[in-house]
Amino acid sequence: MDSVVKALKKCGLRLMDLPNVIGVGYGHKHVGGRNTGKDSLVVLVEKKVPLEELNSNHVIPRSMNQCLVDVVEVGEVVALGRTGRQRPARPGLSIGHFRVTAGTFGAVVYDVKTGEPLILSNNHVLANSSNGSDGRAKVGDAVLQPGKYDGGTDEDIIARLYKFAPIELEVSEPDCKIASIAQKLLNRVVRRIRRNYEVKIERFSSATNLVDAAVARPLSKDLVTEDIIDLGIPKGTSEAVVGQKVKKSGRTSGTNSGEVKVVHATIKIGMGEIGTATFTDQVLTTRMAQPGDSGSVVLDEYNRVCGLLSAGSDTVSVFGRIQNVCEVLGVRF
Repeated sequence: MDSVVKALKKCGLRLMDLPNVIGVGYGHKHVGGRNTGKDSLVVLVEKKVPLEELNSNHVIPRSMNQCLVDVVEVGEVVALGRTGRQRPARPGLSIGHFRVTAGTFGAVVYDVKTGEPLILSNNHVLANSSNGSDGRAKVGDAVLQPGKYDGGTDEDIIARLYKFAPIELEVSEPDCKIASIAQKLLNRVVRRIRRNYEVKIERFSSATNLVDAAVARPLSKDLVTEDIIDLGIPKGTSEAVVGQKVKKSGRTSGTNSGEVKVVHATIKIGMGEIGTATFTDQVLTTRMAQPGDSGSVVLDEYNRVCGLLSAGSDTVSVFGRIQNVCEVLGVRF
């Protein structure tokens, strides 16, 4: 495994620049659909393309840095709905920032400093995919249970946004005054020549994200309970391992399980109409979620939390390591 991780650090970014490649990570080499058990550098592509249709510079080698390479087709990976109002609310139910549709109440966690209980889910569920300076969300915003898509209104406010990990997009609107002024001046000139045209300045970023995570503070402690629907109360945390069976309880597809396929993954994830973001140190499983399941915690066979589900495609589900989530947000189980 160590040799593959080293190869990822050395060659990962170069592979990510290839057309159709959306992620890289560590896994096992598969031949004819059979797991050989051999360590492999896994390259994730939206769709496998016949060799003869590829430019020679775009062909993924069979090995890199003396490591086997396995190309896995995962489809387009996009950010990923039990939908009624419940009090106390349980993890596994619909929840969401007042400006988003709905996601999943993942778990009850505790602030490391104050010990108060908090609602854990994704940034794109509780904080509207905000980077903290884009006006999409701010600390104190209303969180509804159920989410707005499931009929949540101002009468269903259960918590207020407390803390979130910012999400940095690959392309976003600039937040500096100079760029804003330049854009206005350019548009004045352009509109004199072409009234139907407009200039838009965009900021390109190479920044990556570690987690899609946020917590909200319940209006009162008795509004929530730790008991995850169908799964019970978590028994601590753990690390995900390739080949391991994991499970989750989510708003849309309920309770189901999958198998860990790739760890240490770097992957591009579509965040809806606002663009794409790159996430590192992610875990991929066989598909075990649908849109609206985002925010579910992922548990191992011993009911220990190993991740926070945030995205998926027709073939895979994606979650961030729970250790990263807890460290970034300053929370514990």
